[in-house]
Amino acid sequence: MPLEPLLPLFHRLNREHFDASLAPHGTPLVDLRWSDGRMRRTAGLYRRGRRADGSALCEIVLSRPLLDPLPREALLSTLCHEMIHAWVDRVLQVPEVHGPHFRARMAAINAAQDGFAVSLRHRYPLPGGATPASRWIARCPLCGITAPYRRRVRGLACRACCERHHGGRWDASCQLHFHRAA
Repeated sequence: MPLEPLLPLFHRLNREHFDASLAPHGTPLVDLRWSDGRMRRTAGLYRRGRRADGSALCEIVLSRPLLDPLPREALLSTLCHEMIHAWVDRVLQVPEVHGPHFRARMAAINAAQDGFAVSLRHRYPLPGGATPASRWIARCPLCGITAPYRRRVRGLACRACCERHHGGRWDASCQLHFHRAA
């Protein structure tokens, strides 16, 4: 089955839940695309920064391998989740991840409709072969939780501790420490 085009869904969700603020004059503030097949561990992402050539980058990317076999509600939930990130960043211009602005908009969207539920984290099944051997173990210095990683990630912090202690903002006290896996 072919993948559903994202732009019409984006415009619909933007009208229904964001007062059309993510597409002033009909032009989206973010680019939308399906992943090229390599995104196998996360359903979607919002990112903003610079490309290698120096041009501005602001996009929502949804995982084709994870979302394609799932019901349409998973697609809507994931797209809406990433749109909230874009709204907090581009419209409110607030530097937070899953902080109070994000949570308030998520609660408002969930209360306004019952077709899908936006959540902080999804537990979608991973496609086969999506869990390669982990070479690193990351440990949070605050809560002690550990997680396996294929590679070291510079500047990564414990999401739960950032949310619990810093209102969803990144803080160095929550930065993960990486150790080689046994």
